[in-house]
Parts: sequence; structure tokens; C-alpha cells
Amino acid sequence: MKSLVSIYKSPKRDEMYLYVNYSHKKGASLEQIIPESLMKAFGKPSHVFDLLLTPAKKLARVDTASVLEGLANNGYYLQMPPADSQGQEDDYTIRLPDEFLSFNDPI
Repeated sequence: MKSLVSIYKSPKRDEMYLYVNYSHKKGASLEQIIPESLMKAFGKPSHVFDLLLTPAKKLARVDTASVLEGLANNGYYLQMPPADSQGQEDDYTIRLPDEFLSFNDPI
């Protein structure tokens, strides 16, 4: 099975991408294919490129079969950032202990 997909980048997280198959719902817009809650978490999508995806095509960070399955079932596939970058915090971020986060909360 091959599929023509559009790939979008998230402005909220590096290396988070949406693969969208518009032929899943003919004539549908991106907002009609992607659930509203996912669109809020993903942010305003930025189109990166279009790709003819086949089972023989190798992708850098995800399994092609998983992407094709998600496209066939939902019309989209969400590629999350690699696990090693999810736990990283920015250099300027200060992590406070939990007791400080609730110190002034009303009882």
C-alpha cells in the first residue's frame, strides 16, 4: 500500500511531526482530519513537504509500517520527539521542588 502524505512540523516541540493522508477523507481540510485536542497540543502546523510513502521507504525515526497503519485507520500519524530529548529541559529552566510549587496554595 502506498500513500501520498503531507508532513507538518509542530511549533511547540522540536521533532514532533504530523503525517496526514488527505485521500483518507476526500476534500477534507487539516482541521477536519485532526482531532481538535491534538491540534491544540500540536500548535499551528507548518507544512514541511509532501512524500509518496511506500512500505519499502525507510523513515529516519519511525517505522514506516506504523505510519501507514495510522494513516489507513485515522488519516494521520503523530510522530513524537525521540525519548532521549523528551526528558531534557532547557538550560534556562529551573526545577523547583514540589513543596515550593504548592507553598501558597489555599487549603
